[in-house]
Amino acid sequence: MRKLLLLVTTLFLFTGCSLFEPSHEMEKNAEELVSDGSSAFAAGDYKDAVKAYTDLKDWYPFSKYAILAELKIADSHFHLEEYDEAILGYEEFEKMHPKNDAIPYVIYQTGLCWFKQLDTVDRDSSPARNSLTQFNRLINQFPENEYAKKAEKNIKECVANISGHELYVANFYMKTKKYKAALKRYEYIVEHYPGSEESKESLNKISKCRTLANKK
Repeated sequence: MRKLLLLVTTLFLFTGCSLFEPSHEMEKNAEELVSDGSSAFAAGDYKDAVKAYTDLKDWYPFSKYAILAELKIADSHFHLEEYDEAILGYEEFEKMHPKNDAIPYVIYQTGLCWFKQLDTVDRDSSPARNSLTQFNRLINQFPENEYAKKAEKNIKECVANISGHELYVANFYMKTKKYKAALKRYEYIVEHYPGSEESKESLNKISKCRTLANKK
């Protein structure tokens, strides 16, 4: 009897605590979670949408809705202006599903995440360059796609931002009397952005800049 009591006590010590812990089982099925996510997304409750779609992806990874969840999580981050998370989501989606019909949209959204971070020309031009890379890739891979046509509208702004930044740096070098560095920048602008306002200004400054550079 004592041995039986000792055995029961030991078992309770190892398992008894779990009897009082809340269940971690998912109470909703995949259809309910996708419904929750879709409703939250449509209402603009993107944090709730992320939660519902993440639960769907984690609990039902082989569901027919799992791919949709991956895409909607990235979209929700985009609408929350959490662009780093959105980019990671879109890039992971493309990596995992390279033949999916949504890939043109995914590339466009990746570019748009960078595009939304464009700053003034005196700041880092990396967002414009990264955005331009994605938009050009989209146009090259899917030239007839509707998102490629949308991308074309943003490319001019990307190029203007990049060339504006290059001119800003060139003018800074000119003001600080680093004429050789300035000359390289002016010549680069003329070569890579012909016909732009930045190119015209660079052309007007190249002769003077070259003269000053040769004197040093």
